[in-house]
Amino acid sequence: MTELQTTSRPRRPRPKVVSLTEAAAARVREIMGQARKDGADKPYVALRVGVKNGGCAGQEYTFAYAETIEPLDEVVEDKGVTILIDPKAVLFLIGSEIDYETTKLASKFVFRNPNQTDACGCGESVTIIPAKALDAG
Repeated sequence: MTELQTTSRPRRPRPKVVSLTEAAAARVREIMGQARKDGADKPYVALRVGVKNGGCAGQEYTFAYAETIEPLDEVVEDKGVTILIDPKAVLFLIGSEIDYETTKLASKFVFRNPNQTDACGCGESVTIIPAKALDAG
């Protein structure tokens, strides 16, 4: 049997799964700062973003405080903040931009997701087709 030889070469940087607008980054900083001031039992290291099944269109975006970075989390650092992407959500979120919008009636994070194909009338749930994995060749 021939033994495989590997060469050590630097990996090219991967593009970020998601990007944040300045408004979204500012809101994440505010949320994380408030969580620290509220005296959380454990310090939060980042905000975790994911996708779950639910709602009338089939899926919903999720946000949660993360106490640790899990081995399979996708770590995104953008505009001075760190967010973690749940590994099950990566293919659903590739190429998305996260914004934070304030209107007269609501303030919320908004996803501009090229993989989103539909949304319900109230805007709380979406239909997302996972991005196709890129060919290695």
